[in-house]
Amino acid sequence: MDRDELISSVSEDLFAYVMHGEVAENHIATQLKPTGLDERFEEFDALVDLHFLLRPAVVEFVEKLPSRIRSVKTHTKNVQQPTRGEITGRINWSSTIKHRCSRAPGDQSLFVCENRNESYDIDENVVLKRLLSIIYNTLDACEAYLKQEYNWVTDQWQENLELVEQMRELFERNVHVTRIRDPEIYEPTDRMIQVAEQSRVAVYREAARLLTAYQRARENDPEALEQLLSETLITPDDEETLFELYVLFRYVHAIEQHQSGDIRIRTIESGRQEVARIESDTGADVVLYHDSSANDRNLSFVPEPLANEKPDAALTRSEKIQRQARTVIDQYFTDKRFEVRTNRPDIIILEIRRDDTREYLITEVKNSTNENTIKQGVTETLEYLAFLRQHDTLVFDDDLPFGSGWNGVLVIQDLEHRQTEPLEDQETMRILQASELETALPVVLDRLL
Repeated sequence: MDRDELISSVSEDLFAYVMHGEVAENHIATQLKPTGLDERFEEFDALVDLHFLLRPAVVEFVEKLPSRIRSVKTHTKNVQQPTRGEITGRINWSSTIKHRCSRAPGDQSLFVCENRNESYDIDENVVLKRLLSIIYNTLDACEAYLKQEYNWVTDQWQENLELVEQMRELFERNVHVTRIRDPEIYEPTDRMIQVAEQSRVAVYREAARLLTAYQRARENDPEALEQLLSETLITPDDEETLFELYVLFRYVHAIEQHQSGDIRIRTIESGRQEVARIESDTGADVVLYHDSSANDRNLSFVPEPLANEKPDAALTRSEKIQRQARTVIDQYFTDKRFEVRTNRPDIIILEIRRDDTREYLITEVKNSTNENTIKQGVTETLEYLAFLRQHDTLVFDDDLPFGSGWNGVLVIQDLEHRQTEPLEDQETMRILQASELETALPVVLDRLL
């Protein structure tokens, strides 16, 4: 699958699962946020704001703003003002007589004068002010990151850092902007945006278009999310994560379709580690973990020699090095987070629960068709199976160290012009190509659920 296909699929899945609370939003946001951002951007709305700011169209809009802001429209209206002892404009005699009669009969020094005032209170300006406030507030939250040497900044803002100060100066001090009233919480309305879209002034048309795209992304419209993903979110270095998310969502869909009876995709509470939990009346509930999120279930992948199950005399020199390294690390780091593992467990784990029993499906994901990478993925998947531990106890015994043969899956990109063995003819573990997931995952699940 190419990048555009992945982005399209993941965008639809974000709408289908994440935005409806069925898959943990904070986990997905953590996977998608650019390098270096703090916890504030694990909220999906904050992430949408950031990536809206990074859109090339927004950068271009800010670049052109100083020369365009002078073209904002105003309208004039007659304002009547009572005065005493002076005339400050054209006297409205009808209003003057009425005012004298009702307020001060016989007072010849009282006048009602009319003046023409310039007002910025038009629909197009309300639309513009809302967009500028979104950009201004997001820049304020992200300014420190925009000045760092992050790849996701370089192509957008880093060569134009003066735009940050330019935008701040314009929003806070420009006479045209400051005279536009702040929109009410419900503004701009659809009618206001429509008026701006049809304006002859370019700054209003572009403001309406950008604000509409922003609102659609905030409302989780799949096409708007796809646009954010394709324009700003994923860089070439991040496509491994994109592919992992594609596979993750395919698992959620396959499990949901596979389970019979009454299915409930349980909303994940904030702070919990599982990505999704799918409950069924059939008695087999499934918990889905991604990356290293299985730590709270006491799952680990500690190699055999490190588990202190062999006497030192029975260890090879290499095994002694691994065990001693773990001892040194454990004694040095008090928080115990620096465990020696086979590899970083950037995998997908299905935990299938039936009463007091647990079954596991371990999935390694490689966004590659390179033969050496596939071989590495096979080795890593087998290591995960062989060293999978629940509460420090090996899940699979020595007779079947890799499980039944259906407990391990390696997902790779689509191979072109290569013959591969059918799923049923593979042994020990299964290798699935991206385009095979829709049909192959139900077969794998049949063996486990």
